[in-house]
Amino acid sequence: ILREASVAMLSINNIVVVYDNVILVLKGVSLDVRKGAITTLLGANGAGKSTTLKAISGILFTERGSITKGTITLEGKPIQGKRAFDVTSLGIAQVFEGRRVFESLTCEENLVAGAHIERDSGKIASGIELVYSYFPRLKERRNQQSGYLSGGEQQMLAIGRALMSSPKVILLDEPSLGLAPMLVEEIFGIVKRLVEREGLTVLLVEQNASMALAVAEH
Repeated sequence: ILREASVAMLSINNIVVVYDNVILVLKGVSLDVRKGAITTLLGANGAGKSTTLKAISGILFTERGSITKGTITLEGKPIQGKRAFDVTSLGIAQVFEGRRVFESLTCEENLVAGAHIERDSGKIASGIELVYSYFPRLKERRNQQSGYLSGGEQQMLAIGRALMSSPKVILLDEPSLGLAPMLVEEIFGIVKRLVEREGLTVLLVEQNASMALAVAEH
């Protein structure tokens, strides 16, 4: 049963996205991401799911894409067209498809990198402890180079790194990709606890519809 929630933390209103001023990728996409809940965006490869996340996070512009129409708002304030750093500072963090950890850095160094907008060392330290409380396996591997972590551990690290910016909203792109079903279930369970206990808002992009619908409220 999908629980109704009335407050939208993040809203996308009729956006159109074009690459290289020519290639139309998204046309008239609108959706609300409910506050303190998991909203899932389902679709096949090439449907434009990842492009939607990049449009929100500001990454789109580094790939020669642009929003030519429509608005994106966070808590009612427009954010479309802002740089990725500024979007992160406003409270949105993206976990990319394929994990993309810094392989030459240790697990803990990756977490510190995720706190690039934070200048208070005390808050960085408490952020690391929060991540370790949800992902104890990362604490065990804190001094290990992240390139040697398993796929599941790298996905945990990617989510943990996103948490280090103290986000209001996390954009999760295909977290189940390439992982064994048991690991997928474990990671999705942790994400659900983060929403319930920390008040996090999640926009989840997934091809694994059965797992996504099992945790999503909309």
